[in-house]
Amino acid sequence: MTGQDGSYLADHLLELGYEVHGLVRHSSVRNTKRIEHLLNSSKFKHSFFLHDGDLTDPFSMLEVLKLVGPCEIYNLASQSHVKVSYSVPEFTSNVNAIRPLRILEAVRILGWQNEIRFYQASTSELFGENSSGIYNKSAPLAPNNPYAISKLYAYWTTRYYRETFGIYARNGFLFSHESPRRGENFVSRKIAVAVARIAKGSSETLKLGNLEVQRDWGHAKDYVRGIHAILSHDNSTDFVLAKGKVHSLREFTEQAFRCADIEIEWSGAGLEEVAKSKPQGRKVLEIDPTYFRPNLERVRRGDASKALRLLNWEVRIGFDEMVREMIDEIGGFGKGVEKWLKSADSVSWRPISEMHSYGTWLLNSHPKRVVFARWGNIRVSRTFLNQCSEESNLEIFKHLLRDFKNYNSISFHHYLKDGFIGKE
Repeated sequence: MTGQDGSYLADHLLELGYEVHGLVRHSSVRNTKRIEHLLNSSKFKHSFFLHDGDLTDPFSMLEVLKLVGPCEIYNLASQSHVKVSYSVPEFTSNVNAIRPLRILEAVRILGWQNEIRFYQASTSELFGENSSGIYNKSAPLAPNNPYAISKLYAYWTTRYYRETFGIYARNGFLFSHESPRRGENFVSRKIAVAVARIAKGSSETLKLGNLEVQRDWGHAKDYVRGIHAILSHDNSTDFVLAKGKVHSLREFTEQAFRCADIEIEWSGAGLEEVAKSKPQGRKVLEIDPTYFRPNLERVRRGDASKALRLLNWEVRIGFDEMVREMIDEIGGFGKGVEKWLKSADSVSWRPISEMHSYGTWLLNSHPKRVVFARWGNIRVSRTFLNQCSEESNLEIFKHLLRDFKNYNSISFHHYLKDGFIGKE
């Protein structure tokens, strides 16, 4: 419940009108940062509840199950860091493999086989050494690290209870998904945090491993919608959720620096490769062999065609926007724009064509795209915004913004959700 996926899933289910109960480990210091907005919301005061328990304690889980009497169970919690699993394989197995067994066995003992729907969070890591490149539910499973091996046990456990006892139990093979709520021990969040600090003046150097490793990256918000869709579908089957397009760690890093308005230049090769900021020439990234995995990392691209067809699931948030959101959330780069968007006053908006040649060119070239402006703040119609994901269009607006009074090139913001482009 307190992790990335659990918090987003709670958001989604509550908005759908669910009563949501979450299991959290008892501790003197609770890690509830990702769900504080729910705990403090009067709207969900009578529909959002937390219960003390432990991932490795079957009795506490059984007690919570009997108390709540759920109709849907989402088993998302796990030791989900691959590199950590090499150091603590037994703990990883106890949490990832045995916990779903305990939950499903409790459901069987309680006689709830026909009353509960169970979701098991599986992973693309299960495909491991399989070299096919594109993976769907039919691809052979070949896990090659302790984390994936523990998840393989959970996968077959879920199938066993489904096929033997008739429990509505589903596996979801989720490919890599990130967000501002990702833990800092994951490379995506590590990059975002470091880049945001560097943009604010930190002298630190970001240390990474294999920059050429590729991932099929998506946004966690999209994936939790898919998780709910899997458990809402009547078809007794498992699903793959993936964006279907891979990006390298190098691409992720470059996009992160772009979002913080830091231009970088690569030099060197192999373990000696570094990235320096321009024009300062300060080293901002270096390679550290400590972060290389012990075994080969294959390129894995997911095939979510089944989910697209049967669940009507779709990816709504692109790679660039996902990285930008992670940087903005940490660096606070977007707060200024959000502030004036939320407190819009009665100031008259004037067509940008009256103020700048770029605006004249845009309106002449694209008459259906209406653009307005107020000093350094740019507002664009949703019609334009839906068509401005191409890098060329974004570059046009970067140049346009730089010529407005008070624009200092600190950051450039692309607001798909609100239908705005603006600056701080």
